[in-house]
Amino acid sequence: MSKPTVDPTSNAKSGPAVPVNFLRPIIQADLDSGKHTQIVTRFPPEPNGYLHIGHAKSICVNFGLAQEFGGVTHLRFDDTNPAKEDQEYIDAIEADVKWLGFEWSGEVRYASQYFDQLHDWAVELIKAGKAYVDDLTPEQAKEYRGSLTEPGKNSPFRDRSVEENLDWFARMRAGEFADGARVLRAKIDMASPNMNLRDPIMYRIRHAHHHQTGDKWCIYPNYDFTHGQSDAIEGITHSICTLEFESHRPLYEWFLDALPVPAHPRQYEFSRLNLNYTITSKRKLKQLVDEKHVHGWDDPRMSTLSGFRRRGYTPKSIRNFCEMIGTNRSDGVVDFGMLEFSIRDDLDHTAPRAMCVLRPLKVVITNYPEGQVENLELPRHPKEDMGVRALPFAREIYIDRDDFMEEPPKGYKRLEPAGEVRLRGSYVIRADEAIKDADGNIVELRCSYDPETLGKNPEGRKVKGVIHWVPAAASVECEVRLYDRLFRSANPEKAEDSASFLDNINPDSLQVLTGCRAEPSLGNAQPEDRFQFEREGYFVADLKDSKPGQPVFNRTVTLRDSWGQ
Repeated sequence: MSKPTVDPTSNAKSGPAVPVNFLRPIIQADLDSGKHTQIVTRFPPEPNGYLHIGHAKSICVNFGLAQEFGGVTHLRFDDTNPAKEDQEYIDAIEADVKWLGFEWSGEVRYASQYFDQLHDWAVELIKAGKAYVDDLTPEQAKEYRGSLTEPGKNSPFRDRSVEENLDWFARMRAGEFADGARVLRAKIDMASPNMNLRDPIMYRIRHAHHHQTGDKWCIYPNYDFTHGQSDAIEGITHSICTLEFESHRPLYEWFLDALPVPAHPRQYEFSRLNLNYTITSKRKLKQLVDEKHVHGWDDPRMSTLSGFRRRGYTPKSIRNFCEMIGTNRSDGVVDFGMLEFSIRDDLDHTAPRAMCVLRPLKVVITNYPEGQVENLELPRHPKEDMGVRALPFAREIYIDRDDFMEEPPKGYKRLEPAGEVRLRGSYVIRADEAIKDADGNIVELRCSYDPETLGKNPEGRKVKGVIHWVPAAASVECEVRLYDRLFRSANPEKAEDSASFLDNINPDSLQVLTGCRAEPSLGNAQPEDRFQFEREGYFVADLKDSKPGQPVFNRTVTLRDSWGQ
């Protein structure tokens, strides 16, 4: 028998193991009892922005559970607010779901496909005396709604007759009134301790062109009225959402009970993903884009899936991360380092090794024959069978400027005057002379090599370290973008020393290095090819800007967690 998986977010120190996903036994019990013969879940994003890392958890939960239990998942856009929606977002969401490795069942669905049915059901609720047209202004409605400690008050329009409400609603539908002039509300209980049951709004007037229905409608249903009925129409068995919708569940069930829906889905809530050093509010992500704090929704510093993809994260690493953090009902904050661990773990096994000098310093090996080129072969991976790559060794090479110091600190294990290091996969060299410009800056090193040290250590001498290098003539010039966390504070929205989350933007979140030199094999890198640059970190050829022969590399993650040090 295999050991039970323990939820890593649990604080329990004793007792039985807690399942990583609390929904698994619920679904299994529903299948065993015959309540359902097939599981049908759904992922219902609003097309008002790009998906972020929090959505990845919801995608993995909904699609993953359906796959595990032989069910299906619908992709349904909750498109009830056309003023904030755009086809660009729809296309991006579809691409992100596919990129993560999931396929939805059937065609893409839209809540707007059900607008006619929802309208008819709204009329039925009016006829049953369970809905009414309200003329209160938004300010008056807020006052009448009460608070968490005080009950609300009935609207003076609550007791309109069925005939009046049908007439007013038909006139709303016909476009007689301006935006916000009237709303349709469910008649439930203005004294309910659950604020969501205090006569919630079902329809608002919005004279807005809709990307799916055009100008057919000028009234649009609210989320709470749309969502449950859409689930019912589609035969969703398990409507899985995040904990902020727990208080909405009684309303979800009230509508289902009040209407002749073809099915009665059950809503379950799990804790949303809260990741430190990260913003996941779509409104604030859009603000970052609109105010040009970043270079678009897919900027590699963004928490969007498009951003993580362009940063070099793999679908597997994100799926593994979502499984690793578990699915439970306990709110908490996940450390960003867990996500970085997941991508390091994936790329450690899958990313071929290569060398790239980010800050080149020219080295002339004075005792190496001029014009001679020696073709060395280095493994593309130290453990996995990925073959070899060719690396020409010649008289002139580049090393990184940080790998030579005239007055090194104690413990320095790189090149220093009269010191020796090994060039990765090559010879041992000694620093003989530093050439400087008029300002005293080192512009070139003169070194000598030991021809007897290829593939073996020199006898009787201690070589301090190993550094990376590239051939000067055969190397490829490239641009390297060093990305880091976008925010300085673990909680950018509530940092004590800031008035706005924008105050916490990390000024060093992006460094662009030009004139970098990469080994020849990197010249043919295709967009989204990933590598470990030895001693530097994991990098990816940029999805948009990188071209064969003119590569642009984005740093995905450092080799070690520099933030945790």
